[in-house]
Amino acid sequence: MTVKAAVAVGELDEAATAVYAHLFQAMADPSRLAVLQHLAYGPHRVCDLVEHLDISQSTVSKHLKFLLECELVRLRPQGRSSWYSLAHPVLLADVINAAGALLQATGKDEQLCEHLRAPNAVQKE
Repeated sequence: MTVKAAVAVGELDEAATAVYAHLFQAMADPSRLAVLQHLAYGPHRVCDLVEHLDISQSTVSKHLKFLLECELVRLRPQGRSSWYSLAHPVLLADVINAAGALLQATGKDEQLCEHLRAPNAVQKE
């Protein structure tokens, strides 16, 4: 656990703000959200995601790299393949469910797929 200096009242913690912004940026792209939804079913290879999402291999790889940087996904090399999975499915479900509640409160009653919102039904953390 790291100790941070207290931020004076009225001041922003710019480092924390940047980290939060990067995390929210990871989930702000529809293609990255689609990747996360597919990974909620279980581990996938890049070629699997290319087939499911119907986008280029380079684009899928770019999105996975971003999600890896944010530590939202994990990479497990196996032979000549690399398998990607959700790093923290339960915590991600908490964020998605909170976003759904906020959307509902603002009059937009939309929800992402059930397996992303309830990861224990499909996989364990």
